[in-house]
Amino acid sequence: MKIENSVALVTGANRGIGLAFARDLLARGARKVYVGARDPATITQAGVQALRLDVNKPEDVAAAAALASDVTLVINNAGIAQPGGFLAADSEEIARRIFETNFFAVLRVSKAFAPILKANGGGALLNVLSVASWVNGGELAAYSASKSAAWSLTNALRTELSAQKTQVLGLHMAYVDTDLTRGFDVPKSSAEEIVARALDGLEAGLDEVLADELTQQVKRGMTAPRPSYLPQSA
Repeated sequence: MKIENSVALVTGANRGIGLAFARDLLARGARKVYVGARDPATITQAGVQALRLDVNKPEDVAAAAALASDVTLVINNAGIAQPGGFLAADSEEIARRIFETNFFAVLRVSKAFAPILKANGGGALLNVLSVASWVNGGELAAYSASKSAAWSLTNALRTELSAQKTQVLGLHMAYVDTDLTRGFDVPKSSAEEIVARALDGLEAGLDEVLADELTQQVKRGMTAPRPSYLPQSA
């Protein structure tokens, strides 16, 4: 898909990766960029069209789809995280809250905009995932599980939407320097780097972008030949 002259919608776009997406889309010549946030007043980027969009509210998603009927690219970026393991006392409550945003909201937005993408020629759907889709050490247990589910959702949507010629891209990366990771003392990529690689991959027609070295290492480990001492698939 070509960004130039496209009409894009970015969820969770008032800061961090979402804001970086909005800016890069404009720089690449998108004709219009809708940016969604729970409070549109927090959107200060010039040249965009702000939408009230709490992805956890079906009425907000329906209203956004009705207003943004010219969209050709949907970027599911909105997401939340919270540290903690599955054996914590409040782990079920945390997991439900995180899954509501990181999985069910992605499904909700994708379903709402799939007919719009079809009507506008197919377009593309880009889901912001994570290296945590594939690894879970327990530090961000519910977040990692939600991203695994969102990865599976992305793969299923790619198959379901292929008939209407909608490109579906999954973006995976490790830590990015945003408000979400402010408390983590680890190496981080800039949001601008990650977004540039994601949009390059989208324009190249890719299904998946592994946006940093750590993510590429993890994926290589997943696809490496199994050691001879482990059972081999038939």
